[in-house]
Amino acid sequence: MRGLSRTALAEVEERFNTAAAAADLGALAEELFAVADLFDREHGLRRGLSDASRPAGQKESVLRSLLAGKVGDATAEIAAAAVSARWSRAGDLPDALERVGVMSAAAEAESERRLDDVEDELFRFGRILAANPQLRRALSDPAIPAERKSGLLATLLGGKAAPSTVRLVTQAVVHPRGRSLETALEQFGWIVARSRERLVGVVRSAVPLTQQQKQRLAAWLRVTYGRDVHLNVEVDPKVLGGFSVRVGDDYIDTTIAGRIEEVRRRLAG
Repeated sequence: MRGLSRTALAEVEERFNTAAAAADLGALAEELFAVADLFDREHGLRRGLSDASRPAGQKESVLRSLLAGKVGDATAEIAAAAVSARWSRAGDLPDALERVGVMSAAAEAESERRLDDVEDELFRFGRILAANPQLRRALSDPAIPAERKSGLLATLLGGKAAPSTVRLVTQAVVHPRGRSLETALEQFGWIVARSRERLVGVVRSAVPLTQQQKQRLAAWLRVTYGRDVHLNVEVDPKVLGGFSVRVGDDYIDTTIAGRIEEVRRRLAG
């Protein structure tokens, strides 16, 4: 988000931090997702309640009347802050509500001491999709009702993943909002990591890393970046040996495949 929307998002996040303190975080996440979906579906409502020329109090009053008796107090407070803010573009309003919904799911996981699990499970589910085109097609097919997709996810993840993970994956699948599943899961993983100001490093290695190797790599990255880096490890025999790490736009490649490619580029040049 840029310009006015960046400031508006900060205001919504601040209201979330206050309102979520005494809320049921799982229920709050679900309700925020539902309100974001409402604004996605109802274009006229979204334009009207994000119109900077309309008084903030008037927009808040309309929203509270619309949500009365349908959501909890915390959701109403956060949504009211969202419609009272000034956005650069109307689409940033539901984006912000979904974002704080993800933050609520992350806070739920943190309260259950399962935040690491959620980060790992989101990443692993993305790998499962990449390895199973048929599953990906089924979950991405707009002709398949949301209820069937939710049921399939419940079968796949129920009792095997943290409740927050199931919540986030379901949101990504049932409400893609113009994104691919992989993109949605990556965005959610980034927000979850940001909830405690951690970076995410994607590691590709020919063989699984031992716990000691992960700890040493994480310690080196912590010194390099000045804060914790959560490692998502992907085993890929094509790297031949060594490993590569991508942290944001930074890429560190110690693989044999990478060295061979570098030699090829030099010979070709």
